[in-house]
Amino acid sequence: QGQLVETGGGSVQAGGSLRLSCTGYRYRTYCGAWFRQVPGKEREGVAALDSHGATDYADSVVGRFTIERDMRNNVLHLHMNNLKLEDTAMYYCAADPCGGYLQRVWDANEYDIWGQGTQVIVSS
Repeated sequence: QGQLVETGGGSVQAGGSLRLSCTGYRYRTYCGAWFRQVPGKEREGVAALDSHGATDYADSVVGRFTIERDMRNNVLHLHMNNLKLEDTAMYYCAADPCGGYLQRVWDANEYDIWGQGTQVIVSS
């Protein structure tokens, strides 16, 4: 099934932007998502994309984050704008060979393939 590798994390001031990239996202039949996690809390889904390209976003990131797939280069991106302090977290890329869509896009157990994570720190 391959591996996913996230890059693009870093430190940014509130209001700034980052673009996360997930390489190894190879198949048109995959469902993909970005999750984030802070210590002591459960992993939280923030953006999802089904194999047809339909997207879904957590309420906390609507209008600020955009999930995008680049199938030519096998990359899943997360564009993050107007970052807030509460966006600080480890961000993970996830994929599943769903062949369509997932009924529970925010359930981490639905995804079979995960990256190792990339840290995002937003400061004031």
